[in-house]
Amino acid sequence: MNRNEKTDIISEVKEMMQNSTAIFLTDYSGVNVADINDIRNQFRKEGVTYKVYKNTLFKRALDEYGKYDKLADHLIGMTGFAFTDENPVAPAKIIKKYFDKNKKLSLKACYIEDEFFDGSKLNELAALPSKNDLIAGIIGSLEAPVSGIVGTINAVFRDLVSIVDEISKKKAA
Repeated sequence: MNRNEKTDIISEVKEMMQNSTAIFLTDYSGVNVADINDIRNQFRKEGVTYKVYKNTLFKRALDEYGKYDKLADHLIGMTGFAFTDENPVAPAKIIKKYFDKNKKLSLKACYIEDEFFDGSKLNELAALPSKNDLIAGIIGSLEAPVSGIVGTINAVFRDLVSIVDEISKKKAA
């Protein structure tokens, strides 16, 4: 690989870091090509880009970018890189699912926003709700008071109608 190709890769990595809200480092040793392609497809469905770069080039990109410095300590062995800007917990869910099934593709470390997590936090990260789940929960909680108010108003009218009906029955009797 010549100097221009290395410079292009470093620029690509820095651009990926700049456009991502989460970066995950995985150890993909022992994972066969068919499974890597399947994992890439799962990532793609969730808006995640999964790439493999040389650790030295990724480290240079980290140094030049000046952020995510704790990832440099985890650039050992076969490292895959997952970048996302849509759903920051999607990579954790996919990695955990594959790891639980095959005991391969482990999480080395990640940054979500500006928060660093090491590989031991995979279960906690995978258990977090997705962005869509959070939005649905918030909307549901916002709708709950409205439906409660509507139910209360309906109950008042129902009770009022019941009282008027009872009064009219007593007057008729």
